[in-house]
Formats: sequence, structure tokens, C-alpha cells
Amino acid sequence: MSGQRILIDACVLYPSVMHQMVLATAARGLFEPIWSTRILEEWARAAQKLGPVGEAQARGEIAVLRAEWPRAERAAAPGTERRLFLPDPNDVHVLAVAIEAGADALMTMNAKDFPKSVLTQEGITRVDPDSYLRGLWEKHPDVLAQVAQDVLARAERLSGKEWLLRKLLKKARLPKLAKALGEIGRRSDHREVRH
Repeated sequence: MSGQRILIDACVLYPSVMHQMVLATAARGLFEPIWSTRILEEWARAAQKLGPVGEAQARGEIAVLRAEWPRAERAAAPGTERRLFLPDPNDVHVLAVAIEAGADALMTMNAKDFPKSVLTQEGITRVDPDSYLRGLWEKHPDVLAQVAQDVLARAERLSGKEWLLRKLLKKARLPKLAKALGEIGRRSDHREVRH
């Protein structure tokens, strides 16, 4: 497993395709995921927007995560929380858990509430899922391509309709990764045409 430890914010876990892409790369040993009970609860509460089925599905996925990554869930860190300041006080718990867990990075879509200057003081880098996955694709293109194909197959199975990979990833707010995987597909097509 890569030595990088990444705390994953609830806003990354809530969108289905996004968290599947992120966690499938973790499952292949490209980084170690970290979260807290409160982060998982925020995910379940966010899924309530989809109705009772959405919350039930989220809680089912959370149960699977807990079984697959028993060491990923970290305790709250109230002592650390008390010394921290962020633009949104409701996000302090996320940074506190990242610090206590020795995370190298905090993966979030919420850049404005996690200023890089504050995170840098704590030795933590802020990453967004799209840029991070795009960076992993540069180092491990075959792994990311396979992860994307697996996520695509699952999305098609669950929705009962066909998806274009690029469209699915763009809808999941992963446009840089979508473009990268689209380019590798076109290069493969050109090689096949020449043979």
C-alpha cells in the first residue's frame, strides 16, 4: 500500500460514482483512506435528500466500508478541535481527525472552508478528488482505467441503462479524469486502426 494517508470528507463520499472511484483506487492499494463516525453520519444525512431509499442505501454502503476498512474509521479529536479555526466551525472536526490520524492529505470538494494556509501549518495537503485521481492516472493508467470500467459497469447495472464513461465521470464532477481516460481510449483506437 502507498504510504499516503488521506482523510476523505463527506462531500466526496456522498456522490455515488465519485466515492466509488476514490475508494476503488484505495482498495487497489494506491492510498490509505481515513474518515470518522461523524463524517460517515454526514454522508448518510446528505443522502436523505434522495428520500428514505437514499439514506438506506448510504447506510448500507457505510456498513460495507466499515467491514472492508475496519482501521479507516478514526475517533473524534475534541482536544485538537479546540485549538483549530476554520471559516466554517462545522468543518473543524474534519481537520482535527486528519491531524490526529496523521493524514498526509484531506480530500474535499470544499476548498473555501479548508484554506491551504491552515492545512499547511498542520502538515496536511488539500486535494480535490478529480485532480487527485487524474494524478494517480498518470502514475497508474491501467489501474485507473480498470477502476473506471468497473464503476461504469456498476452504474449501468444499477441504472439499467448504458452510459458513456466520459459522460458518467463528468456528471460525477470528475472532468479531468474523464478527459484523461477519454484520451487513452482514443490512443487505443488509433493503435487498433493502424494494425
